[in-house]
Amino acid sequence: MPATRLDGKAYAKQIELALAERVTALKEQTGRTPILATILVGDDPASATYVKMKGNACRRVGMDSLKVTLPADTTTEQLLAKIAELNINPDVHGILLQHPVPSQIDERACFDAIAIEKDVDGVTCLGFGKMAMGEPAYGACTPQGIMYLLEQYGIELAGKHAVVVGRSAILGKPMAMMLLNADCTVTICHSKTQNLPQIVKQADIIVGAVGKPELIKKDWIKHGAVVVDAGFHPTENGGVGDIELRDMDDIASAFTPVPGGVGPMTINTLIRQTLEAAEKAATKNV
Repeated sequence: MPATRLDGKAYAKQIELALAERVTALKEQTGRTPILATILVGDDPASATYVKMKGNACRRVGMDSLKVTLPADTTTEQLLAKIAELNINPDVHGILLQHPVPSQIDERACFDAIAIEKDVDGVTCLGFGKMAMGEPAYGACTPQGIMYLLEQYGIELAGKHAVVVGRSAILGKPMAMMLLNADCTVTICHSKTQNLPQIVKQADIIVGAVGKPELIKKDWIKHGAVVVDAGFHPTENGGVGDIELRDMDDIASAFTPVPGGVGPMTINTLIRQTLEAAEKAATKNV
């Protein structure tokens, strides 16, 4: 029996239809449009493309985006001032600071300056802490999108051994905490991990979040595992992820394709969480 393809692209489109209905209802109720503010510092082409994609996703569901573009020589203090301005703007419901920022900026300080109620990208230390402790918070969008996708396809998590390869602040670490909160037994691996193939071989659920093309080999994966590839690396033939996905139908019980698996869920989750923030703000203003 072939493995289930966890189709994030199709699911994201399905969710967008539901989000559009909620946006329409909120506009009718309040007369206001949910707005995501995006901050782009510098002129990195890839970052500019990602910001454009997020703006397009907003428009598809009837939301607006407020694009803030700052020069490459922006200081930490200048960026903090802009974030403070957006924090108190009642028309802005979510704030996204596009990663990475130029090296002279203290990125962590700027992430943590985002108001918790507008941290729809799930990047603040406070938001991470609340999420890890099981308190209400917006999750980092890629791991939260993965959790939505696993839920959509009925992937059983409780009691399973999940191995997360990668420990970044916006992917590996929050992914591990989300899986732990879902009653998985979690192992986190990274660049200093010894015997990585043997550890991956134990996984019921494997998440590739290391940022290296096809680092995780298909012969490391045990039969029947759920394979989640959060990486994307452009190639002449389209792109590959962090996991060697060839012949997954013969190995995994379910897997995310690259592209079309995790990627679409990231932006979809950002839009979903911005709308949730707008709905909460409307409730407070009643």
